[in-house]
Amino acid sequence: MADNTTAHGARSSSGPRGHSQGPRQGGGSRQGGGPRQGGSRRPGFERAKPEYDQKILEIRRVTRVVSGGRRMTFSVALAIGDRKGLVGLGTGKAIDTSMAIQKAQKAAKKNMLKLSLTKTQSLPYDISAKFGSAKVMLMPNRGRGIISGSAVRDMLLLAGVKDVTTKILSGSKNKLNNARATMVALAHVGTKVMHHKPESDRAASAAPEAKAEAPAA
Repeated sequence: MADNTTAHGARSSSGPRGHSQGPRQGGGSRQGGGPRQGGSRRPGFERAKPEYDQKILEIRRVTRVVSGGRRMTFSVALAIGDRKGLVGLGTGKAIDTSMAIQKAQKAAKKNMLKLSLTKTQSLPYDISAKFGSAKVMLMPNRGRGIISGSAVRDMLLLAGVKDVTTKILSGSKNKLNNARATMVALAHVGTKVMHHKPESDRAASAAPEAKAEAPAA
């Protein structure tokens, strides 16, 4: 009996369920509490910074009745800008929101304005404009920041305009019409960018022209 008790005690202390055993060697890395080695992002796969900042002003679901039933699409109103005087507005429609956003980006790049601002990045004078039922007024306020709201504020922030007070003089709450009225107002102090191209495309097209203009040795 003594031998069996001793053997059973030795078996329980050395078995897989015994509490006298030390920590498992395989789980030491997880018990340390350090960061996981696989969570670090590879330097070669970092996301490139976009050329312009963008803001989705409105997303609407549009339904059209066709012969087979109803067809649902998404309409997106999007504003872009570099916060240094360039701003654009565009709309896009597609069966998927990502495709609609891409179409809106292309349309916004085709309708960009280059603003002529003051040294303090403000407007030179008061401007009022109207588009449809939306009517806005933009007024420089000499160092009090942007006092604005709705889509008008988003357009001014993307354009890089500072120290401006705005008022929506109409009762319209349509963000797209308010944004278009803001673009009409900013057109008084800006010029339309013709044949817009990204910086990479402009650099690629300028290289052959520079070689052609260089005198032959």
